[in-house]
Amino acid sequence: MGLPYPFVSSPSACPVTSSLPSIPAPRSPERPAPHSSGRGERSPWRCLRHSGMRWWSAANLVSNVGTWMQLTVQNLLVLHITGSAATTGVSLAVQAAPGLLLGLVGGAAVDAWPRKLTAAVSQVALAAIAFTTAALVAFDMLGVAALMILAALTGLVATVEGPACALFGNELVPVRDVSSAIALGSVVHSSGRLIGVACAGAAVGMLGTSAAYAANGLSFLFVAAVIPFLRPVTGHAPAEPRRRARRPVGAAREGLAYFLGRPRLVALTVVTAVSAMFGRNYGLTLAVLVTGPLAGSDEQFGTVATVLAAGGIVGAVLAGRMQQPSVRLIGALAAAGALLQVVAGLTPTLAMLLVVTAPMAVVESVSDTAGTTVLQTDPPPEMRGRVLGVWRTTQTGWGLAGPPLLGLLMEWAGPRGGLVLGGLLIAAVIGVGMLCHARRTAPRIGVKPVTACVPESVPPSPRSAPSVEEPAAVR
Repeated sequence: MGLPYPFVSSPSACPVTSSLPSIPAPRSPERPAPHSSGRGERSPWRCLRHSGMRWWSAANLVSNVGTWMQLTVQNLLVLHITGSAATTGVSLAVQAAPGLLLGLVGGAAVDAWPRKLTAAVSQVALAAIAFTTAALVAFDMLGVAALMILAALTGLVATVEGPACALFGNELVPVRDVSSAIALGSVVHSSGRLIGVACAGAAVGMLGTSAAYAANGLSFLFVAAVIPFLRPVTGHAPAEPRRRARRPVGAAREGLAYFLGRPRLVALTVVTAVSAMFGRNYGLTLAVLVTGPLAGSDEQFGTVATVLAAGGIVGAVLAGRMQQPSVRLIGALAAAGALLQVVAGLTPTLAMLLVVTAPMAVVESVSDTAGTTVLQTDPPPEMRGRVLGVWRTTQTGWGLAGPPLLGLLMEWAGPRGGLVLGGLLIAAVIGVGMLCHARRTAPRIGVKPVTACVPESVPPSPRSAPSVEEPAAVR
């Protein structure tokens, strides 16, 4: 959980009943409380009604602070050790390689192993790597070879740690509150980034670079210490999965087949991949726009980055009100963000860019939270680890390919042209996809639906209609 990962974990074991002394009988965690209907059920903070979520969010905050303390100094440290920007890039690629090559196997392992134990052990493993790095830095023993080995080990552990923590966290709240938990995780992540960057400066100034790695190691241990006290909410998959053992490769192949057989997951992948490769990388595109055609300074780009961060937090809060987002909604939001990107590329002044930047960040944050909710609730519980493994593999692929492609586009078309063409391409792909989906699902004229005749003497099956307790995302 200390590494940045697209799936933010969630909340708790049982609902908070201390605020309801007038109700003596305990309620099932899956049933909404009487006060939770209406406005309370739509609250972006509704996941905090569960005590486990409060502990999990506190652990998430500590972990993110430690992570950003390390990330603040990591690239400079690697550049100092290697003395080469190319070697620094290689070290980042080495850390990302396991996610690209072994993401499927890591997801299969998460489905096969107990998630609570997997999450806790992975935190301890990452803590050991952070402490080892801190010791090598403190004694001036960290060389290029050791750096590459530690980067590879970090990436390897992350292939299991990411989906394990995400799914375990989501089991701490009812399915209807997963979007709230993911949104809260986004807010916690942004808050941890702000705090971590500030703490890194103070810690490194007083204790040296190794202090940032040591602090990150302690944050991992804090998460590992909290996990044993958290219990999944009733209604999720059992903590000890009751499924026959499979070889990792066979299980990974089964997960890939399931993923490709779900059109909504494939559509979500296409929307997210295109949006990530030709837009959303605002740290690159807007930096080039501000310092180039708009003739702004680094400080002015810092203002743009601040607006982006604030908009992301607002978007996460708004997204927390959703309960069962659809892929169509996600596509519409992504298309809206792409059109705003086109407008941003055409803005003549920095002030107008700031006006456009805020809704861009809000739309992106809502879309990402909705997508993560679909990804983590659509598959059946026994397949979610493998689905996240497929997602991690594809995400690593477009994460590596996207920046070079976007950079080439901006060099060819210029900063404004890159933003405009990228936004139009995203909107066009999403529009074509929605049109194809509408044509495929439209009823054919002249074809009458065939209905089965059920004798009146035969009572309807109790399983003929979906259960009210069954989440719509799984049906």
